[in-house]
Amino acid sequence: MGEVDPVVSVWRARGKTRAVVLVLHGGAERGTGTVPPWKPAFLRMVPIARALHRAGRKDGVEVRLVRNRRYGWNAPAEDPIEDARWALDRIHADHPGLPVVLVGHSMGARVALRVADDPAVRGVCALAPWTPRGEPVEAVAGRSVLIVHGTRDRMTSPAESHAFAERAAGVAARVARFEIANEGHAMLRRARVWTRLTVAFTLDLLDGDDGGTLRGAWAATGPDRLRIPV
Repeated sequence: MGEVDPVVSVWRARGKTRAVVLVLHGGAERGTGTVPPWKPAFLRMVPIARALHRAGRKDGVEVRLVRNRRYGWNAPAEDPIEDARWALDRIHADHPGLPVVLVGHSMGARVALRVADDPAVRGVCALAPWTPRGEPVEAVAGRSVLIVHGTRDRMTSPAESHAFAERAAGVAARVARFEIANEGHAMLRRARVWTRLTVAFTLDLLDGDDGGTLRGAWAATGPDRLRIPV
């Protein structure tokens, strides 16, 4: 696959593994440097991965956090997509036939939305996603998609993620989108909200019980489902 493979941190299930959550970090449009473990884009996904594990380990959920080979998207190479596909192949080899949920932030959310066409993937939780105009939606066909964006994000565009959600609604099994007031790109001001929504979405997909957190979101109709304030 190249000179080195991505690095994967694994939090194993308690007992038999029944599902896997793959967590993907952000990056930059360009950047061929490596991603050290102290890189903020990677570090901000560690507490989310741990929260997902705490919530699901007793029910057989394993969590894997990928650290990419290179920091950038680097079109046309799209390096992080290759890394995510590699990680999914590893999951298939270790846990054939098990369902997978993808969780990504920023560039990692874009990657998750692109690789959602993997047959094991049930859905994508896209946090502050980088979804530029014209970003394709075909990969999320038949999947559940949750998009969460801060209203004060200046790194990725809430307007563009809303436009993506509108397009995705035509092919996905279901789409909901939350807008977190007074929150920026780094997910720091209201970290608990980001984590709560991510965990609820994952549990809902894997065992149908999110504690009621998303019940209203999935029940909403029309444009209200894509502009849920929180």
